[in-house]
Amino acid sequence: MTTIEGPLYEARKKVYPQAVHGKFRRIKWAILVFALGVYYLLPFVRWNRGPGLPNQAVLVDFQHSRFYFFFIELWPQEVYYFTGLLIIAAMTLFLMNAVAGRVWCGYLCPQTVWTDLFYAVERLVEGDRRERMLSDKRGWTSTHVRQSVTKHFIWLMIAWWTGGAWVLYFADAPTLVKDLATFQAPFIAYVWIAILTATTYTFAGHAREQVCIYMCPWPRIQAALTDEWALNVTYRLDRGEPRVSVKKAEQLRLQGEPAGDCIDCHQCINVCPTGVDIREGIQLGCIQCGLCIDACDNIMREIGRPTGLIGYDTDINGQRRQAGKPPIYRLIRPRTVLYAAIIAAVGGLMLYTLTTRSSMDVNVLHDRNPLFVLLSDGGVRNNYTVRILNKGPKRTFTLGVSGLKGAELHIPGTEPGADGKLAVEVGQDQTREIRLSVQLKSALLPPGPVPIEIRATDPATGEAADAQDHFIPSTQ
Repeated sequence: MTTIEGPLYEARKKVYPQAVHGKFRRIKWAILVFALGVYYLLPFVRWNRGPGLPNQAVLVDFQHSRFYFFFIELWPQEVYYFTGLLIIAAMTLFLMNAVAGRVWCGYLCPQTVWTDLFYAVERLVEGDRRERMLSDKRGWTSTHVRQSVTKHFIWLMIAWWTGGAWVLYFADAPTLVKDLATFQAPFIAYVWIAILTATTYTFAGHAREQVCIYMCPWPRIQAALTDEWALNVTYRLDRGEPRVSVKKAEQLRLQGEPAGDCIDCHQCINVCPTGVDIREGIQLGCIQCGLCIDACDNIMREIGRPTGLIGYDTDINGQRRQAGKPPIYRLIRPRTVLYAAIIAAVGGLMLYTLTTRSSMDVNVLHDRNPLFVLLSDGGVRNNYTVRILNKGPKRTFTLGVSGLKGAELHIPGTEPGADGKLAVEVGQDQTREIRLSVQLKSALLPPGPVPIEIRATDPATGEAADAQDHFIPSTQ
């Protein structure tokens, strides 16, 4: 038996990311402000849908089994739209990976966005990398305690509002805020706020890079999906090596000897939110955020060397540069075309069905026991349960049947109108279930079951919906 010596896992090394300024940092700030602004404020955006309907732009209405997104209203029967959205989301993630590796992780992932926000609070309260490291080294001084308490209080407030904003998508936001403040909100709302407060505080404030490296499955999946043409944050070995100081590099160049542009300043490591040394190549911990690019470019400008020592590049170009060949890029290739085509096809199909969908629907269920009823005059009656779905305002529908000549329709408690048609009123955004009888005289009975079509029509607009079933005559 083999004996394993030493620890089974590596102890965590605390990461102290340093603040950095540059193009990619500005992009990340812009995405952070936009994403969090949408998340926190969207529940308060109003959208007029008419009388009797909620006016919240985005609302998951469990009570009435509806999902509202501005002018779109989805019913439980239309859950396939969410399936389409999941397919588009997956293909978009695959496409992003094929173009630029883990760019989702570096810029758009909620873990990255909230961790960036928590880091900003930490720097504001405790200072930058050097100050935080010195503070931890000194231990629990009065200043350290005051700063730590302040930092964690702000973190908890952010986490609390994150959980509070989430529950606002499931009820009228202004009303729920008032109910929460007066402790009149449903208990489940407080439960979910507590859960999301705890998870946000834990993941963004404490777990941080551990989520990206150990907990999240996407880095492993991404590694299996990527190829040599994907753009990744890359250290240019052909330019950076051998690593020497600025003075030593100048001396070597004057002597005609090779000298790399990398001065081993460790700025690329210091700014990395996961503590990765990008000079060692692509690693599981690298989230492709580009902050090391900003840090390296700033140093290159200070020492008078060209920027781009670290940048988004492909594995192919790394090999070509070392061989003295010019770089080539292939963003358009079979896999990117395939992903884009699937996104376009699914998106186009969803858009077509959404724009052409009916504002009504009909479902019919034939009685099973008995399948038919013999009448005293020799005729036969079949009974059906008809469910009319009205996705629009309150309106009246007329019922008819086709495929069965001479059929008579009856609804208990409902008399035919002046035109002889049966009318059924369905409230706004509601479903109504009725009992429908279809009778046929003995002289018109078919020899066997006959397929029929039961149709509901809106006389005002001419819109109609139908459902197929069978009329079963007597077997005697």
